[in-house]
Amino acid sequence: MRFIATGDWQLGMTAHYLSPEARPRFHRARLDVVSRIGELAKEQDAEFVLVCGDVFETNQLDRAIIARAFEALASITVPVVLLPGNHDPLDAASIYDSPAFTSRVPDHVHVLRNSDPFEVVPGVEIVGAPWFSKHPQGDLVAAATTDLAEVARGSVRIIAGHGAVSVLDPDRESLATIDTDNLRALLREDRAQFVALGDRHATFEVADRIWYPGAPEVTSRREDDPGNVLLVDIDADTHAAAVEKIHLGTWTFTVIEADLNSAADVDEFEQRMNAVADKDRTAVWLILRGTLPTAAKARLDELLDHFTDLFALVSLWERHMDLAVIAADEDFADLGLSGYLQETLDDLSARAAAEDDTAIAAQDALGLLYRFARSTS
Repeated sequence: MRFIATGDWQLGMTAHYLSPEARPRFHRARLDVVSRIGELAKEQDAEFVLVCGDVFETNQLDRAIIARAFEALASITVPVVLLPGNHDPLDAASIYDSPAFTSRVPDHVHVLRNSDPFEVVPGVEIVGAPWFSKHPQGDLVAAATTDLAEVARGSVRIIAGHGAVSVLDPDRESLATIDTDNLRALLREDRAQFVALGDRHATFEVADRIWYPGAPEVTSRREDDPGNVLLVDIDADTHAAAVEKIHLGTWTFTVIEADLNSAADVDEFEQRMNAVADKDRTAVWLILRGTLPTAAKARLDELLDHFTDLFALVSLWERHMDLAVIAADEDFADLGLSGYLQETLDDLSARAAAEDDTAIAAQDALGLLYRFARSTS
């Protein structure tokens, strides 16, 4: 028996940090990857697709997003099972009860609304632990699996949950932490054959047959291994399981660090940025350190403007930045400054060298002055 495990699609994700031009492409990518999951299911003869929570970014979404989600889901030819998570719980405002959802949901798409075993295909049942609010008062997976009996040979049971497991040092204030020992006991006692979990957006093996598939498209720069789904094979007779990680994501979030202390360092930084593939699907957070002459800093600013036009995001990670500017006389020597421009240069140079709150602003102003003077000389 073979199926695809995935989770945390977060369709309708705002991605406010991306440029206005990039956001629609990012939204489209999250829908497109659903279609690619369907293609993979067909290629690999998977019997169904299991989505472990946070299918939607929130319960309050424009109906157009739901309609486009159904369009993508319609391309999947096998059953698709959705587990409500913390982003889209089965509360009073649940998206799964909205007319936009209930009136058009494809027949092969099923929502796990309780923990009753759901037979997704003959001989295979899923026991889900859906969220009913954003703040559960206990371990939903433990509650859903308390009375499960041993699974007979020839049949398979899969547990679908959402949330942080106890071995990954989750929020100590949360009551919904999933007890990892309970999951291991379920598998050891043959009361389940596989546990698929959502909430962690990076692919991660908690223990044998306990996995986070991760989000099929990246959602944060903090994710170690995003953009994957799991292809899971379970032998119905022996209950042995094999897991294959398959990458489907097309977007990349990355952090680039550079020490910049000369014009040559700026040139090397340019080469690194030029070498990044698929710039329109890449968000970059920059950590830049060092001390640059004004001319080199002006060159850097021009490069940042250029790359901002190419990448989905180029963001200076201010919290980690430590880039200073020095006003080298040779930078301005050939520009022929006089009068008020020379007076401004002298004033800014003095301020930039001062160790006070105005130094950074003065350093930036020096760069602007250099670019202005060079363009008019």
